[in-house]
Amino acid sequence: MLTVDFIDDNAQIDAKHLPEIERLLIFAAEQEGIDEEAEVAVSFVDENEIQAINKAYRNKDAVTDVISFALEEGEDDFEMSDEPRVLGDIIICVKRALEQAEEYGHSFERELGFLSLHGLLHLLGYDHMNESDEARMFGRQDEILNAFGLRRDV
Repeated sequence: MLTVDFIDDNAQIDAKHLPEIERLLIFAAEQEGIDEEAEVAVSFVDENEIQAINKAYRNKDAVTDVISFALEEGEDDFEMSDEPRVLGDIIICVKRALEQAEEYGHSFERELGFLSLHGLLHLLGYDHMNESDEARMFGRQDEILNAFGLRRDV
């Protein structure tokens, strides 16, 4: 089962949102066939922090909504051990999530779920660098969000 560690050093988010994000990520991991013990960290940051991360690691000096860092990137096999599989880190800009929820006309909870799932799918190897990959990734996101019950109208 997936363990989700939340990091919110600057109290960016109300803790009431965390259980649903955790349930969604566990559900998504199960949907993706992650049945061994695994871990993911989800951090909530402000605009300055995500911009600094984006600049340092992606060479893009701009605020973004979510960034993920896969710890298994490029590895085909995961060696079995007593330690849980560490998938990586998901970093979400709370202010951007609030703005996007308003822009898209759905709840903040739905936007947090979308961004968390988007980050998790990146950790699992999905990407959107070309049209084909984008269609596959966004299609899978919609399937999981709908199956979980977190639709755009929520």
